[in-house]
Amino acid sequence: MTTTTETAPLRDAAPPAPPRRTRRKLVPYWLLLPGIAWLVVFFAVPMVYQGSTSLQTGSLEEGFRVTWHFATYWDAFTEYKWHFVRSFAYAATATVLCLAIGYPLAYTIAFKAGKRWRNVILILVIAPFFTSFLIRTLAWKTILSDGGYVVGALNTLHVLDLTDALGLTAGHRVLATPLAVVCGLTYNFLPFMILPLYTSLERIDPRLHEAAGDLYAKPFTTFRKVTFPISLPGVVAGTLLTFIPASGDYINAQLLGSPSEQMVGNGIQKQFLNVLDYPTAAALSFILMALILGVVTVYMRKAGTEDLV
Repeated sequence: MTTTTETAPLRDAAPPAPPRRTRRKLVPYWLLLPGIAWLVVFFAVPMVYQGSTSLQTGSLEEGFRVTWHFATYWDAFTEYKWHFVRSFAYAATATVLCLAIGYPLAYTIAFKAGKRWRNVILILVIAPFFTSFLIRTLAWKTILSDGGYVVGALNTLHVLDLTDALGLTAGHRVLATPLAVVCGLTYNFLPFMILPLYTSLERIDPRLHEAAGDLYAKPFTTFRKVTFPISLPGVVAGTLLTFIPASGDYINAQLLGSPSEQMVGNGIQKQFLNVLDYPTAAALSFILMALILGVVTVYMRKAGTEDLV
């Protein structure tokens, strides 16, 4: 006797829920989604729009249209080449000054200030951020005024005779000179140098200094062989955070300099807001970004460090 078994048709079943391990793997991507969306909307899209603008021709009255006019880049660079030179020269000088001023201060905060004064000094370093960038720059216009105490002291010490000979000042005055622009850049971006340096120095184990002393290393040798090499990530981060925004700055040159001290940021502002030549302004922006990217890439390779924090 044979029996037949009938197989019931399978019903449409709901798809199985993804395993817990898969969901855990997707969590980082979901967390990255807001940041990626922000970069796409406020960085990638404006970049594409600016790139399109730089290749347009026309006028504000007739309208602009994309004609793939790459010659705009060469024309913009030729017209503003000295603006680029001044931008990088002022930014590099301000970066070096910030490093020279900020490293001893960060070292003092990390190793010498103690718990009592460390937070107080850090608050004083951060305090300028509570004031508008524009107001801080205008304050330097008052500090460096011709009848101020600073210029008077420099004239008394005959320092301006030397700076006039070097071309940093002119006519025994500081305002409307390269020195004034560099002073403004140095002051405004100094906290961007101090904070990464302090973070890097604060991580150094004090026992390393004790070990160097036990090996009869002098303080300068300890600094050269132990402290400075370990703090190099902070130096790299600080110099980048100072140099990059200083290169594109235009407020300091506008308020503390003269037309002969204009930086490329002033040229971009002029083309966008005064001349209304949007393709040239967009081309200048892209040239500046490309040059900064090239300088930073070479600097990073020469620095030989990937840890920036």
